[in-house]
Amino acid sequence: MRWCGYTFSFSEVSPLNTVYNVLMVLAVIVALLFAGLIFVTGKGDAMSGGGGSIRTTFKGRATFDDKISNVTMYLGGAFFALMLILDYLGTRLFTN
Repeated sequence: MRWCGYTFSFSEVSPLNTVYNVLMVLAVIVALLFAGLIFVTGKGDAMSGGGGSIRTTFKGRATFDDKISNVTMYLGGAFFALMLILDYLGTRLFTN
């Protein structure tokens, strides 16, 4: 296949390149979810952090804000880990 003066050969696709592309799509999805969650929660009490402890009600059940804080923390961690993995794979794939 020829496009813009460059010839593409689909037989040269390596498994590592496929893993890189799948992880990139996953990273974009996680980033969109993370950004959307932050925009929805705004600057309310859910994003205050609370010094690393989880606030609970009198009966010991986690509130909605606690759950949103946990989801935000996990999405941020997943995004950070995906970026580290993609950086490592990118240096192995795209260096000559």
